[in-house]
Amino acid sequence: MQGSGEQGCVRDRLRFLNRSGGHIVLGVDDNGNITGIDADALPQIKKDLVTTLNNSQKVNPPLYILPETVIIEGKTLLYLSIPESSQVHRCNGKIYDRNEDGDLDVTNHPDAVAHLYIRKHSSFSENRIYPYVRLEDLRSDLIQRVRKMVRAENPNHPWGTMTDEELLSSARLYQHDYQTGKEGYILAAILLLGKDEVIQSVLPHFKTDAILRKINLDRYDDRDDIRTNLIESYDRLMAFVAKHLPDPFYLEKDQRISLRDHIFREVIANMLIHREYINGFPAKFIIENNQVVAENANRPHGHGRINPSNFTPYPKNPVIARFFKEIGRADELGSGVRNLYNYTRIYSGGADPQLLEGDIFKIIVPVTPQATPQATPQATPQATPQATSENETNKIAALLEYCIEPRSRVEIQEFMGLKDREYFRLEILNPLLKEGKLLLTIPEKPTSPNQKYYSHLKDPNHV
Repeated sequence: MQGSGEQGCVRDRLRFLNRSGGHIVLGVDDNGNITGIDADALPQIKKDLVTTLNNSQKVNPPLYILPETVIIEGKTLLYLSIPESSQVHRCNGKIYDRNEDGDLDVTNHPDAVAHLYIRKHSSFSENRIYPYVRLEDLRSDLIQRVRKMVRAENPNHPWGTMTDEELLSSARLYQHDYQTGKEGYILAAILLLGKDEVIQSVLPHFKTDAILRKINLDRYDDRDDIRTNLIESYDRLMAFVAKHLPDPFYLEKDQRISLRDHIFREVIANMLIHREYINGFPAKFIIENNQVVAENANRPHGHGRINPSNFTPYPKNPVIARFFKEIGRADELGSGVRNLYNYTRIYSGGADPQLLEGDIFKIIVPVTPQATPQATPQATPQATPQATSENETNKIAALLEYCIEPRSRVEIQEFMGLKDREYFRLEILNPLLKEGKLLLTIPEKPTSPNQKYYSHLKDPNHV
């Protein structure tokens, strides 16, 4: 729908949050004609919107969704994608809802307000209140770590200077249920920051099983049974990925990025953020020979395979999702799926991931031999000078820039993302030495354990 000024936009967002989400576009008139926004006024409009939506005196609970600038037909628009929220929001103390007849102020209609609260709490288990959980049941060291993480994302983030209680309240991890009168820390708080014994007491079935199954297909080759908070669960799952999956060399806009980390950051964040935690099904992350499978209990909004070009993202645990976004471990709802598809196609040699929506949500990421040339000497003909592609040329150029400062063999091999030492020596290092593109720091002792290599770009006398 189109927006009509800051006040109308805020009210629209409130009713969308209180209902099933929606879309708002500023710069379109009531007939759907594109009028645009004055480009000079755009920064102030965005600033006013963000300030208003983050002001708990204006909107409670506050919102943390940023408007997106869109150019259509040469005109500037502001687009806001509004997910359904797991809380009931108020604007200037009023509660707005929507039915087929339009927007309704239901503040003074107890039955309508009660229905909103009942629907939210029955739909989003992360809001379940545990009135006997105290601050000391949460990990103060983890809260301090959260402060450092948000400062790394935004040095001026308000959580950085808040007390523990203020931070937890701002993150909506402490809530008051106006229907039942209960107040306290919610399930999301316990999962994100709780001590392990508290988590297990509240959810005895809670765990995430990381499994490597390549040789012993009946059981496993390696395993990590993870039963801790979601922040450290993320750390351990990413460490399991780094231990068992390759990270091939890849340049994006002249910068080396980790395809592996970009892909599995999305997979793991999805497992932890959108899981239905009151379901006893244990989440699994399984690395196999030709694929990685992640699966977790789900509250489905449909069934079947998700099409990234035509899908509507639904927040399963909005409080947890927002927390992960603030600490830099998740993107805006929906963008992660597009990134997952884009990077997986590169990582797997063109194959798409599969995202399957159902009572069990499943992500399948293909891992093909094309993604791991460093582990398959049979692939070396593809790397010979005769078959050097533009991508290979870019890799060598990046390597030579990296070696302007002398580097050891291990450092260069890790930079290239290659695990096979013999392949690296025969196909990368020796040809570059022969061509004079890499030089020895100890030329009189080529096999010295202290040997390092530097680029000819560093040597102004080299032709």
